[in-house]
Amino acid sequence: MDRKDDIREFLISRRAKVSPGQAGIPSYGELRRVPGLRREEVAQLAGVSTDYYTRLERGSIRGVSDSVLEAVASALQLDVAERAHLMDLARTANAPSSRTPRRPSQQRVRPGVLRLLDGMTGVAGMVQNGRGDVLAGNLLGRALYSEVFNSAVSFGRDTPGRLPNQARYIFLDPRAGDFYPDWNAIAAIMVAMLRLESGRNPHDRALNELVGELTTRSGLFAALWAGHDVRIHTKGTKRFHHPVAGDLSLQYETLDLPGDEGQAVFTFTAEPGSASENALAFLASWAASPPEETTQTATAGDPAGGSTAPVRSQAQPGRTTGKTEPSHD
Repeated sequence: MDRKDDIREFLISRRAKVSPGQAGIPSYGELRRVPGLRREEVAQLAGVSTDYYTRLERGSIRGVSDSVLEAVASALQLDVAERAHLMDLARTANAPSSRTPRRPSQQRVRPGVLRLLDGMTGVAGMVQNGRGDVLAGNLLGRALYSEVFNSAVSFGRDTPGRLPNQARYIFLDPRAGDFYPDWNAIAAIMVAMLRLESGRNPHDRALNELVGELTTRSGLFAALWAGHDVRIHTKGTKRFHHPVAGDLSLQYETLDLPGDEGQAVFTFTAEPGSASENALAFLASWAASPPEETTQTATAGDPAGGSTAPVRSQAQPGRTTGKTEPSHD
């Protein structure tokens, strides 16, 4: 899909989400043939002609001023993430067309960031890029996401140098549904983050290959991707069903690294005095123990064994054991 297709589908999908009532337009009980607003109604709300807005919705966005884009964003009641995505689409549409896709170089995490991760006591921390690749993690972060690090699907088979990837795990590993009790919501958020990243970096070859792979192999991913939803992932609560620590409900924060474009630190903490705090402390103890002491360890009410404690810091590709088809679709 080229930029014009992206712009057209995004604007059409956003227009369909705004009802006349939400926009303050009386419908007088008329039968409407389109969901949401009509083109002429968006044009009126944005203060442009219907012909002009129609050209925009067809993807002809080259040379359009920021003020017009802001007016259209207001008419469509776009949120912060959607506004940023529209501006990204316009920016890349106005960029020189001669630029060719290329495979980006391997992203490395600076030693100072690795030391920061390792200094987070009682906090699970990881560094990810916009594609969902896990670039690094402290000891507790790798223990929390041991299922992702150990997933053959996440790493892939016969793919030297490939990092564990959250999107591949979520959509291609059938065990992800057990690891994430709120799997449907997690899947939708993951796709929305990838869609936002695609708007920022349309020439990221690795991202385009990832989207192509997931679209081909997961019907649900393809359906969510076609929805053109975007989301900025900053904070919230995430639930896990960990094979060693059992059920955890953790608060996460996302900290962008301005000096390392495209990288962000994700931290996970538990509410003081909660059962999740006890489970996270148990997981930290398990991760710090030698493998021979943890293989038979189990949590109360959730026995688990046969695992080895993960190592810390810079993420490295793991040994793969095969690939299975997803069972979510």
